[in-house]
Amino acid sequence: MNRPLLIAPSVLSADFSRLGEEIAAVEDAGADWIHLDVMDGHFVPNITFGAPVIAMARPASRRHFDVHLMIAPADPFLEAFAAAGADTITVHAEAGPHLDRSLQAIRKLGKRAGVALNPATPVSAIQHVIDRLDLVLVMTVNPGFGGQAFIPAMVEKIRQVKALVGDRPVDIEVDGGITAETAGSVVAAGANVLVAGNAVFRGGASAYRGNIEAIRAVAELERGERA
Repeated sequence: MNRPLLIAPSVLSADFSRLGEEIAAVEDAGADWIHLDVMDGHFVPNITFGAPVIAMARPASRRHFDVHLMIAPADPFLEAFAAAGADTITVHAEAGPHLDRSLQAIRKLGKRAGVALNPATPVSAIQHVIDRLDLVLVMTVNPGFGGQAFIPAMVEKIRQVKALVGDRPVDIEVDGGITAETAGSVVAAGANVLVAGNAVFRGGASAYRGNIEAIRAVAELERGERA
């Protein structure tokens, strides 16, 4: 059975001076989830925000907060992000010495647990923790900056993740260069959660609904869900 098709705008491309308003605007425009990229300037070459900003943004939306931790180590901060309002917490396979322990800790906090795979990280990295997972995030760019070009080789990687997941109730998420032009190929390969930053937030708030609907239309057509 197909997992629900979800569009998750990444606030990395939002106007940070109006973050709460931007999150509310994409929710109103039809976003299913809100994707929040946390970067530490160490694991990835950029710095964004931490748990206090997420806590302040939480009242702006009723949507699922999908928190992607691009930080190392991640374990000391899991409790803070859970308390800030994260619904899913995703860590990178390389973010700590004991991935299984990290996933157990996330679930013990009552949150959905995810693992992110960088372009060079093999699918085998999650083979022995697959039953701990609620989500696998396939990075379709190298993490750290928005606006990068989609890496076509990741389509085959998504297929491999889909084969490993099988019938388990695990979401397959993609992040990086997702637009109306690339959405079809990743959905065809097995992805069901599409993270989009620039493709959603361009054009100002009046354009957000059309931007989301353009991506969703391509994805739904690929899955044969349109009437």
